[in-house]
Amino acid sequence: MTEAGPEVVIHDALVLTVDADNRLFERGTVVVEDGRITDVRQSREGDTDIGADRVIDGEGMLAMPGLVNAHTHLEMTPLIGAFSDFGLRELLAHMTVLFDKLDDDDLAYFRRAGYELAALNFLQGGVTTVNSMDTRPGRGADVFGEAGLRGFFGPAMTDLYWDVPVDEQITRLRRFIDDYHETYDGRIKATICPHDDWSCSREFWERTADLAVQYPDLLVHTHLLELEEGNVMARSNGAVDSIGLLAEVGLLDERLVAAHFRMADGDDIERTAGADSSVVHCPSMFAYWNPDPDAQWTPVPELRDAGVDVGLGIDDHYWHDSYSMFGEARQARLAANLKRTVGQYDSMELVRMLTIEGARALNLGDEIGSLEPGKRADIVLLDVESPKFTPRTNLPAHIVNNAAPADVVTVLVDGNVVLRDGTPATMDPAAVQERVEAALGRFEAETGWEFTLGGSDPPSMASTLRNVPKRGPARLLGRLAMQSAKDALPF
Repeated sequence: MTEAGPEVVIHDALVLTVDADNRLFERGTVVVEDGRITDVRQSREGDTDIGADRVIDGEGMLAMPGLVNAHTHLEMTPLIGAFSDFGLRELLAHMTVLFDKLDDDDLAYFRRAGYELAALNFLQGGVTTVNSMDTRPGRGADVFGEAGLRGFFGPAMTDLYWDVPVDEQITRLRRFIDDYHETYDGRIKATICPHDDWSCSREFWERTADLAVQYPDLLVHTHLLELEEGNVMARSNGAVDSIGLLAEVGLLDERLVAAHFRMADGDDIERTAGADSSVVHCPSMFAYWNPDPDAQWTPVPELRDAGVDVGLGIDDHYWHDSYSMFGEARQARLAANLKRTVGQYDSMELVRMLTIEGARALNLGDEIGSLEPGKRADIVLLDVESPKFTPRTNLPAHIVNNAAPADVVTVLVDGNVVLRDGTPATMDPAAVQERVEAALGRFEAETGWEFTLGGSDPPSMASTLRNVPKRGPARLLGRLAMQSAKDALPF
């Protein structure tokens, strides 16, 4: 330990390390120096007197690793509550138009407000790392970087859904990488984001693979096996299925982060495990907006048994009105038990998916995700003195079944205190709220949406359909229809 002493000491806290042995200290001490954890142990007499820049009395608190939101979208956060009561087709129509409009520079104010609101709520909810795919992620990289949080960001790219020329999309990606990768003391990283396996041609996947070769330290983040249409498009692209196509072009490897994986079968799981690719499960999205009630549920237990790192993601939180990663863990259990039978997870498995497995899915398992000496000090403190945590039995179950963002009192990222006693140290909540309200009012005036305390009233469906991009979706639907017709032939 240097003469200057540690930066932070947390003493006499319940400490859930989430290390290989899932050690839990009833009265534990965590010491942080130069942004890294240097000691995790039972508290000793004299820990209160250690000369640190900040000494935190952990009495009545639970210290655990920061939560990892391993797949998300952030730009449209000001529209939280706007989609809650839509039908699926209405939702998809309005989202297609909004997704196209978000590319406009005229909506830069809206994107900025969305990133600020998301960062504020995630910070206050114990989420220290996000992995986000958006249209123009530069604003997000700045907002999360300035807030002291950790984030992976990349622009969504597709050639069969979006009307922006592919060359222009790739130019934007290169510019984003140059501007943001490994910025904000290395906390912000760029990613390559082909949007999904149902709206990208084989040529596009091949160009993505070329980019992955050119940028060997970047993750490739996509939606995979979300819908059966992914395999249909893969056959249209000359492959047997989606996993096969990615393998053929050279993208099925340890850098692949695949969100959803709902339609995966045993062979998909085996090939994914063999390639050391990762999966992110987003249960709330499909529990709320399930397009096919007869479809299987994401085979997370089988993925984990095969050795695949599976993190949890909150996905489009403004579709299902929740910023809570604790709630995502609970939903993972409830939905799996309902679709299958009881006992799909034990509580500690879900805690690990919230933390270390999410970190491993993002290739950060050696740096964050557990409280161990040598790792970056991303730490969350929860107040567990409230009646709902009484009696303090089975703390992992309390975390994934009972905890909520409101229980988070202190958050550290890289050893820096970004939330202190419930108050953000790096953001001004009142100013963020004011900017979001102003942005929503401007958006309302410019788009024809109406927002009231009782709900939202979007533009008419006829008006929305007139504004749907024509070239991209038409090609997409045409290819899917043609391949489905070929699949139905008896020979």
